[in-house]
Amino acid sequence: MPHDDRDAVKRRMQRSRRRKNAIALTLSLAAMAFGLLWLIWILWTTITLGIGGMSMDLFTQSTPAPGADDGGLANAIAGSFMMVGLATVFGAPLGVMAGVYLAEYGHGRWLASITRFINDILLSAPSIVIGLFVYTVVVAQAGKFSGWAGVVALALLEIPIVIRTTENMLKLVPNALREAAFALGTPKWKVVAAITLKASIGGIMTGVLLAIARIAGETAPLLFTALSNQFFSLNLSEPIANLPVTIYKFALSPYPHWQQLAWAGVFLITVGVLGLNILARVIFSKK
Repeated sequence: MPHDDRDAVKRRMQRSRRRKNAIALTLSLAAMAFGLLWLIWILWTTITLGIGGMSMDLFTQSTPAPGADDGGLANAIAGSFMMVGLATVFGAPLGVMAGVYLAEYGHGRWLASITRFINDILLSAPSIVIGLFVYTVVVAQAGKFSGWAGVVALALLEIPIVIRTTENMLKLVPNALREAAFALGTPKWKVVAAITLKASIGGIMTGVLLAIARIAGETAPLLFTALSNQFFSLNLSEPIANLPVTIYKFALSPYPHWQQLAWAGVFLITVGVLGLNILARVIFSKK
């Protein structure tokens, strides 16, 4: 083929690649803009409708009676803090220990394969399924709704996320670190505790924070377990108020003040989840 013909073919191929690249880039930017449009719209709606309900009464008074013009979300905020906090206290250590087993001890073992398979199912299971399971196992057996049942449901939602994150973070630790420690005669448990966990602590903490952000806004499991309470109560053996269920109930009510409180609760959850995500990314970037 003459040299001029080869140059012409090369230029046509370059122009074709540029067109394909421009089309792909345009479609990618359009998809990003479409997603950002809805995200910005949701955030703007949440801020504009939720900021109007922010006041000191929101944090100091319990949920009001139907038709009342006062009241706040103090009982719901306290109930959510208690249940999410206890679910994390119980669920995060279990998730970390299970993740350590899968990454460090479970290579080629049948128990690790079964655990990983079950964890994958729990990760993809709808939260309402977990709520119905806890309702059958805990609420139906006890004969009443309770905050403890809500804690169990939220912990079951948190554990799979922590397990997956812990396992993935530990697998990112180079094997050379483990081999160097073994060469010095360090026992396995000390290698895991002092080297691999220490090297991956940032990623593990990120997973825990993201898991907390996930369960903080769950409504369906709490409808079947903790239900709700119109009064301020810290007794987890009884139905207890929480933000997601209160928002669900108030948003569907015909009372304007209840609807305003529902938007204020949505704003609080959104800010809390956004703050946890930012905190997780800051911790991860530092590590």
